Amino acid sequence: MKKALISVTGLDHTGIIASVAVKLTELNINILEITQTILDGCFTMMMIVDISGASLDYEGINTELQPIREESKVEIHMQRMDIFEAMHRI
Repeated sequence: MKKALISVTGLDHTGIIASVAVKLTELNINILEITQTILDGCFTMMMIVDISGASLDYEGINTELQPIREESKVEIHMQRMDIFEAMHRI
Protein backbone atom coordinates (compact mmCIF):
# COMPACT_ATOMS: atom_id res chain seq x y z
CA MET A 1 0.00 0.00 0.00
CA LYS A 2 1.34 3.43 -0.96
CA LYS A 3 0.18 6.10 1.46
CA ALA A 4 0.28 9.88 1.36
CA LEU A 5 -0.54 12.62 3.84
CA ILE A 6 -2.73 15.41 2.48
CA SER A 7 -3.28 18.63 4.41
CA VAL A 8 -5.82 21.28 3.47
CA THR A 9 -5.91 24.72 5.09
CA GLY A 10 -7.70 27.98 4.38
CA LEU A 11 -10.64 30.14 5.33
CA ASP A 12 -13.68 28.02 6.10
CA HIS A 13 -16.53 27.84 3.59
CA THR A 14 -19.03 25.30 2.37
CA GLY A 15 -17.82 22.46 0.16
CA ILE A 16 -14.12 22.14 0.92
CA ILE A 17 -14.34 18.53 2.16
CA ALA A 18 -16.71 17.59 -0.66
CA SER A 19 -14.53 19.03 -3.43
CA VAL A 20 -11.40 17.27 -2.15
CA ALA A 21 -13.22 13.96 -1.55
CA VAL A 22 -14.84 13.97 -5.00
CA LYS A 23 -11.49 14.62 -6.70
CA LEU A 24 -9.81 11.83 -4.73
CA THR A 25 -12.63 9.46 -5.71
CA GLU A 26 -12.19 10.40 -9.38
CA LEU A 27 -8.49 9.57 -9.05
CA ASN A 28 -9.24 6.20 -7.38
CA ILE A 29 -7.63 7.32 -4.13
CA ASN A 30 -9.04 5.90 -0.91
CA ILE A 31 -9.25 8.04 2.24
CA LEU A 32 -7.98 5.87 5.10
CA GLU A 33 -8.12 8.42 7.94
CA ILE A 34 -9.42 11.97 8.13
CA THR A 35 -9.62 14.72 10.70
CA GLN A 36 -10.79 18.27 10.32
CA THR A 37 -11.37 21.25 12.53
CA ILE A 38 -12.27 24.91 12.29
CA LEU A 39 -10.38 27.38 14.47
CA ASP A 40 -11.69 30.95 14.46
CA GLY A 41 -12.85 30.61 10.85
CA CYS A 42 -9.74 28.78 9.65
CA PHE A 43 -10.37 25.34 8.16
CA THR A 44 -7.79 22.58 8.65
CA MET A 45 -8.04 19.01 7.39
CA MET A 46 -5.53 16.19 7.35
CA MET A 47 -6.00 12.90 5.55
CA ILE A 48 -4.00 9.75 5.18
CA VAL A 49 -4.83 8.28 1.79
CA ASP A 50 -3.98 5.15 -0.17
CA ILE A 51 -2.65 6.19 -3.59
CA SER A 52 -1.72 2.69 -4.78
CA GLY A 53 -4.88 2.43 -6.92
CA ALA A 54 -4.41 5.82 -8.60
CA SER A 55 -3.76 5.86 -12.32
CA LEU A 56 -1.47 8.90 -11.93
CA ASP A 57 1.89 9.22 -10.21
CA TYR A 58 2.49 11.48 -7.21
CA GLU A 59 3.12 14.61 -9.32
CA GLY A 60 0.09 13.90 -11.49
CA ILE A 61 -2.13 13.66 -8.42
CA ASN A 62 -0.69 16.92 -7.09
CA THR A 63 -1.41 18.60 -10.44
CA GLU A 64 -5.01 17.34 -10.40
CA LEU A 65 -5.53 19.02 -7.00
CA GLN A 66 -4.52 22.45 -8.39
CA PRO A 67 -8.03 23.49 -9.57
CA ILE A 68 -9.36 22.89 -6.03
CA ARG A 69 -6.59 25.08 -4.64
CA GLU A 70 -7.59 27.87 -6.99
CA GLU A 71 -11.38 27.53 -6.79
CA SER A 72 -11.59 27.03 -3.03
CA LYS A 73 -8.68 29.36 -2.21
CA VAL A 74 -7.09 26.75 0.05
CA GLU A 75 -3.59 25.38 0.44
CA ILE A 76 -3.29 21.67 -0.29
CA HIS A 77 -0.04 19.89 0.47
CA MET A 78 0.60 16.24 -0.28
CA GLN A 79 3.53 14.27 1.11
CA ARG A 80 4.44 10.64 0.72
CA MET A 81 4.00 8.86 4.08
CA ASP A 82 7.25 6.93 3.79
CA ILE A 83 9.19 10.20 3.57
CA PHE A 84 7.07 11.80 6.31
CA GLU A 85 7.72 8.87 8.66
CA ALA A 86 11.45 8.84 7.86
CA MET A 87 11.75 12.56 8.61
CA HIS A 88 10.13 12.13 12.00
CA ARG A 89 12.17 9.08 13.02
CA ILE A 90 15.35 11.11 13.29
